[in-house]
Amino acid sequence: MPLVMGVDSSTQSCKVVVVDAESGSVVRTGRAAHPDGTAVDPEAWWRALNDAITAAGGIDDVAAWSIGGQQHGMVALDATGSVIRDALLWNDTRSAQAAQDLIGEFGATELAARTGLVPVASFTVTKLRWLRDAEPEHAARVAAVALPHDWLTWRLRGYGPEDSSPLGPVLGELITDRSDASGTGYWSPADGSYDRELLTAALGHDAVLPRVLGPADHVTDPAGRRVAPGAGDNAAAALGLGAAPGDVVVSIGTSGTVCAVSRTPIADPSGTVAGFADATGNFLPLVATLNAARVLDVTAALLGVGHDELGELALSAAAGAGGLTLLPYFEGERTPNLPDATASLTGMTLASTTRPNLARAAVEGMLHGLGAGLDALRGLGVPLDRALLIGGGAQSEAVRRIAPEILGVPVEVPAPGEYVALGAARQAASVAQH
Repeated sequence: MPLVMGVDSSTQSCKVVVVDAESGSVVRTGRAAHPDGTAVDPEAWWRALNDAITAAGGIDDVAAWSIGGQQHGMVALDATGSVIRDALLWNDTRSAQAAQDLIGEFGATELAARTGLVPVASFTVTKLRWLRDAEPEHAARVAAVALPHDWLTWRLRGYGPEDSSPLGPVLGELITDRSDASGTGYWSPADGSYDRELLTAALGHDAVLPRVLGPADHVTDPAGRRVAPGAGDNAAAALGLGAAPGDVVVSIGTSGTVCAVSRTPIADPSGTVAGFADATGNFLPLVATLNAARVLDVTAALLGVGHDELGELALSAAAGAGGLTLLPYFEGERTPNLPDATASLTGMTLASTTRPNLARAAVEGMLHGLGAGLDALRGLGVPLDRALLIGGGAQSEAVRRIAPEILGVPVEVPAPGEYVALGAARQAASVAQH
């Protein structure tokens, strides 16, 4: 029974699963928390990874391992392998102006054609430009740029700062995968190469970047275990779910993501769809929304009910909620790009303004918001045959039953699970068996 380890180093925590490579069954698990904030010392991730591995019974008996993790975060290293400053996470927005500056210099259409992305504050390229402009002394020291899972893989393979790693600062041993590279803003999913001109335009000079491994490639750790390339969180989750071309993964968390497996690369100059790569050799065009499960949270609170009762109320109302319509842009919206928008409730009459209709309007409004993501993908020619609903909001019976009507595709709801870590474990199993 060969065992493999999959890791999900997310914004909030590090989750580890040790899995039977043949059956896919989870043998043991571990977890450790990450600190809050949008800028974090990567050493905190390293400590959490080691704590989670220990909690999961260690790594001595596994044949291969892989790390999935949060995308986009900027880990800047100097020539000694030391982290120069706290990593800026995907949700750190201080680089919003830097994104606009890059678009102004190159043009959205040009950038989308070269990288599949139009820069926003979350992408690594904008964080590097911010570093160049705001902290030039730090930017000048940057010898290598890694992403969170790249850096953790490097550390667990024994590399790192001279004074705290057995193999030292061999920057050329940094590795990544297609999915995480595709979220940097200086890598092309279409031709699989780094765009050094864009990197230099952002940082001010060239730097070492992780070698991009293919889905079937591997390296080793000091114990001879095979190490898979890893993956960004959305790509790892899609892999863990077994998503294939024609599938669209709809994640209903605090915010929402809609991503589909595509056989061809996507470049959207509007910036609505991010043209990421996946962990299998295909592509993973993705749309993000700001308003998802918290639409249900606020409505349940307003009605003074729990989520189960909210669902019951919604299902007791007819489709269309009697004309009551909730536009759920409570905190602005990213898709469509309306950062200053607010929510609105329309169609209120004496007959329509009931508790069941309000509950129904909340569910339908949230799903219509996610449906805008599916429409954006359809508009770019991405085939959508089946939706896989995951995340906390997918556990609502009302959401599950109403979703096919709103999204326009058959809906399946996989059992809740740590799909990012399971996707990493699946990737590890694939290299362990070859």
